[in-house]
Amino acid sequence: MFPLGMVVFPHQQLGLYVFEDRYQKLLADLGPERRFGTCLIARGSEVGGGDERLSIGTVVEVLAAQPFADGRTLILIEGVHCCEVTTWLEDAPYPRAMVRERHCVDCGIEPALLKMTESTVRALRALQSEVNADECIQSNCAMDADSKVRSWQLCSMTPMSTLDQFKVLGLGDPNDRLRLLAEICCERYGDYQRMLAIDSSHHTLN
Repeated sequence: MFPLGMVVFPHQQLGLYVFEDRYQKLLADLGPERRFGTCLIARGSEVGGGDERLSIGTVVEVLAAQPFADGRTLILIEGVHCCEVTTWLEDAPYPRAMVRERHCVDCGIEPALLKMTESTVRALRALQSEVNADECIQSNCAMDADSKVRSWQLCSMTPMSTLDQFKVLGLGDPNDRLRLLAEICCERYGDYQRMLAIDSSHHTLN
């Protein structure tokens, strides 16, 4: 397991720097599938151990790895599926656990809900780019044709707090997940509108 200070969603791609010896050992121990588990750190730090970890996480696959002369390794990972820790084992030397796959509720995704949520996410990202372009590099992201994959992609695209990320990941019904995502977007939209208004007033005063 590789506990992180953030949530990784299924089908999300992410780059990670690995520099601690114990996680270098984890990479060396990976099997042919090149997979390991991630989970959110509830309290503590990613570095040095002694952290408090949550039990819901994501199995990820290493797509590429680039070692550097200073001992760090940059890895590109992609979320595969949700998982749940049933038992934490002793670190040896990296965190280890018994896990099981968390299956989503087997139901069809409501097309209208998916379309509405995607529009809401894109509107939020467009507004976010006006407030801080560095936080929102690309607003017109290519989306998968599969509705289940697409729904997870929307999760990774949405700017939200770590707590909200964990709430979204923990929902087993994809339609409930989309509804929560739309609610979060509406709340965040208001936040960014207020930021823009404050910024505009500062420019007017100056």
